[in-house]
Amino acid sequence: MKTICLYFEIHQPIHLKRYRFFDIGTDHYYYDDYENERVINELFEKSYRPALQTMLDMIEENGKAFKVAFSISGVSLELIEQYAPEMLDLLGRLAATGCVEFLAEPYSHGLSSLGNVDNFIAETKRQAKKIKQLFGQSPKVFRNSSLIYDDEIGAMVADMGFKGVMVEGAKHILGWKSPHYIYSCAQDARLSLILRDYKLSDDIGLRFNDASWSEYPLMADKWLSWVAALPEGENVVGIMMELAALGYYQPLGSHILDFFRALPKLAGQMGIQFATPSEVLAKNKPVSPLEVIYPVSWNDEERDTSSMLGNGMQREAFNKLYDENTVGRILASRDRRIQQDWDRLQATDNFRFMTTKNNGMGTNRGIYDSEYDAFTNYMNILGDFLKRVKDMYPDTVENDELNSLYTQIANMGEELSVKDNEISRLRARLKKLGSEEEEAPDSPKSSPKGKNLKAPAKKAPAKKAEPKKKAEPKAKPATKKAAAPAKKAEPKPKPAPKKAPVKKAKTAPKPKAK
Repeated sequence: MKTICLYFEIHQPIHLKRYRFFDIGTDHYYYDDYENERVINELFEKSYRPALQTMLDMIEENGKAFKVAFSISGVSLELIEQYAPEMLDLLGRLAATGCVEFLAEPYSHGLSSLGNVDNFIAETKRQAKKIKQLFGQSPKVFRNSSLIYDDEIGAMVADMGFKGVMVEGAKHILGWKSPHYIYSCAQDARLSLILRDYKLSDDIGLRFNDASWSEYPLMADKWLSWVAALPEGENVVGIMMELAALGYYQPLGSHILDFFRALPKLAGQMGIQFATPSEVLAKNKPVSPLEVIYPVSWNDEERDTSSMLGNGMQREAFNKLYDENTVGRILASRDRRIQQDWDRLQATDNFRFMTTKNNGMGTNRGIYDSEYDAFTNYMNILGDFLKRVKDMYPDTVENDELNSLYTQIANMGEELSVKDNEISRLRARLKKLGSEEEEAPDSPKSSPKGKNLKAPAKKAPAKKAEPKKKAEPKAKPATKKAAAPAKKAEPKPKPAPKKAPVKKAKTAPKPKAK
């Protein structure tokens, strides 16, 4: 059966403000808050809110036959938490349906997979932890920034414990092979690859509202007929795009959401199903390894990293940002401002603003007039940031010391997490034992009203003990007789009530009633 694996990227960069050379050393705040708030609110109203609500309706209307996955960068989650918290509620409701999967990716949506292994692993774990906190899911499938992938990255992802990774189905890596099968990483067979069909994906994400396109207007049944017409055995169709394509890049007036709403019902009629990435990997085994020697991405026609690292300016900024000494100092730092700025400066968008390529679709440069303007502004900010890092850890601190510091911090973090787990386990055990102790007095077969006898049983011996001690000094000659009842008083609860203690136990509830 043909299976559509639908996935959406949710990422918006933190926009930088105009930063002059003379601001270095005096101004340590780098962001345009007005622009960040404006952009995320505009996206939420035009795209995110209606698109997510439509998907909720599709799941409810189609008996959970509709499945979808999301990948959200950590920096975007920070923006959403600050300016559009309603979106978290919508995503939470989607997560609760059981038809939505959240993927892992680098927290910064940056180029750390190409720059520094330790940082790449650390920020991927942080993003997965945040997804777990917000939506209660531990990601099992990885998706890199801009779908950047090669064999070495695949081996690192497999070592982190992920079962699969999303990869661009570029022609130059596939050759004669089809993107509609599951492949395995050439360096580590534990990792499975789900490939993106860029033609079927871009038909929706890029060309849907293009009146000059030969297939315009695109209807749901026509698009599904292309999926159904794929050769037998080519059963996995990876459809991946930005969520902003629904309502923002393809406006709501184009009826893009009506197109999506019609898909589940028509797909069922044609024998086509939807599945999350984890479900796809569970049902389909890799047919062969796929060798990817050089990094591939989903950017531009070349499907490589040239839009981010294709010219000298971009490579200069990349090398300064991911300098080994710099990264070691940042990872050893526990300063939250340093860590936050580090995440935001790594975003791939900062490098794409510097591109000199003409991709035929126009280039979004944000606040910048040109690629040189973007480079100058970024390098001024990066210069101030690196100065702050060096002030914290001067050059006199050797790399060995920094490495040992970082190792110490990492070990402490692991120890703390182990201790937290142990504490939560012990608390649960204590709670269980406490509940058992509370239920224990209620269980005696001889007293159906055990709950009412709890307090009296404890108070009765206390009242008996006081008079006995006073009575002993009064009757000195009858010490032997007094000793006999004292011995009998211990086993009194077992035999039938022969003496006064049982009567006292019955009168004990009276003070309670008062």
